[in-house]
Amino acid sequence: MEDGNLDEFLSAIGDIARAKGMTQIAKDTGLGRESLYKSFAIGARPRFDTVLKVLNSFGVRLQAVTP
Repeated sequence: MEDGNLDEFLSAIGDIARAKGMTQIAKDTGLGRESLYKSFAIGARPRFDTVLKVLNSFGVRLQAVTP
C-alpha cells in the first residue's frame, strides 16, 4: 500500500481470499461468492466496504497513522 499501487493490493487480497476459500469468505462476510470473485478480478474496483469486510474476515484491521 505504501507505494500506492492499488491493483497489487487488491490482487493480493483476492489471492488470499482464494487461498482461504471463497465459500468461507462469503459466509464470513455475508457477500456472494460470485460477487467476491468479480470484485477481486484483475482491473475490478471493489467498493471500500467490500474490501473492509474481506480484510476483517482475514483478521486484518486497517489503522490510519499520521506521520
